[in-house]
Amino acid sequence: MKIFWVRGFVLHIYWYMSNGEYFLGYCNNVIRRVVLMKTVAIAGTYDSKAKELTFVKEVLEGVGLNTLTINCGVFKPEIHTDVKSIDIAADIGENLVEIAGKKDRALGTEVMSRAMEKAIPRLYSEGRFDGIISLGGTGGTSLVTPGMRALPVGVPKVMVSTVASGNVSQYVGTSDIMMVPSIVDVSGLNSISTRIFTNAALAVAGMVNLEHEEKSLTKKPLIAATMFGVTTPCVNMAREYLEEKGYEVLVFHATGTGGKTMERLIEEGYFVGVLDLTTTEWCDELVGGVLAAGPNRLEAAGKAKVPQVVSVGALDMVNYGPIDTVPREFKDRNLYKHNPTVTLMRTTVEENGQLGEIISEKLNMTEGPTALMLPLKGVSMIDAEGQPFYGPAEDQMLFDVLRKNIDRSRVELIEMDNNINDEDFALSAARKLVELIEG
Repeated sequence: MKIFWVRGFVLHIYWYMSNGEYFLGYCNNVIRRVVLMKTVAIAGTYDSKAKELTFVKEVLEGVGLNTLTINCGVFKPEIHTDVKSIDIAADIGENLVEIAGKKDRALGTEVMSRAMEKAIPRLYSEGRFDGIISLGGTGGTSLVTPGMRALPVGVPKVMVSTVASGNVSQYVGTSDIMMVPSIVDVSGLNSISTRIFTNAALAVAGMVNLEHEEKSLTKKPLIAATMFGVTTPCVNMAREYLEEKGYEVLVFHATGTGGKTMERLIEEGYFVGVLDLTTTEWCDELVGGVLAAGPNRLEAAGKAKVPQVVSVGALDMVNYGPIDTVPREFKDRNLYKHNPTVTLMRTTVEENGQLGEIISEKLNMTEGPTALMLPLKGVSMIDAEGQPFYGPAEDQMLFDVLRKNIDRSRVELIEMDNNINDEDFALSAARKLVELIEG
């Protein structure tokens, strides 16, 4: 049998060699399949979901991809995997055998989620895979998504999860994980689950295998900007000016996740400048609204020495959901029904004083070129004379505290007799940022 196979193979090669263009084509195909074939990592709990994960492996290999199996289960795996959980745990100084012996599911999940957060980006940096997919319930999702979040933006990441149709912010964070609802539990193979698993596998296969030449703009220096509906005119005018000057502007919606994402990308070195005109997320952080960006908002640019122009856009409002979700203690406050799902609450004089102290503290930490611009005639579209959040006393408190607390040796303070959405203010902010970048 082997002799006939070898003989056939030799004749096959001889025929290709005697036909030059066919031989070259044959070699090219071999090189593409052996050398250029992409790899998808399949991460999951192989101690409980081996059958389901193996199904995904077969789908991916069936369309010509390599696979890398990564086990993050705590107990003995049902099949052999390329990367073992015991080794992943050891990388962070944990003994998985001892942890498994305690039979403490919460402890195991906590340890392995930390281990995967380190292992997945390391394996990617080593060139072991081009994209990643996983399947799981709440436990499996919690184990793998920390590692997915640690991967660079743009690396294909697909998570098939039982919780994908709910609030997934804790799993996705500031990353671009694609969450796919599993419809049924990730437990066994059936007519529904196999269809979902197949679709997800083909999705990640398409992302890694079907290379597309981006019709991208010529690579330009990147600037980050923050915007809210009530500061849109300002940011749009500033963006257009900056684009005319040769920059590409990435606008982040100041909805909590937007601010967090921008801060992360600043830390990763994406931007040459930051136009942070809409710092409204601090209102929600202070008062308890739904769009908070966390206690480290407004720190990344200063620490990274990235030139920044900051303003106080939309500090007149705290965000809640539908009006019946506003906390009872705020029912008598100045509320504005922005739309059926969003209710805005005007910040008070006292809250504006606190916001001024917070922003001063954050900006005084800066180690790079920084300017703070104050629009003395209103901080948003609805903080203007005749508008529902017009508040001269509230704004005055904000401005006075900023004037008092800003360290002028670190931060340039610029005051303009405009509303934030006036053209003069928008263009002045954009020009100042260019000056800081190019200076």
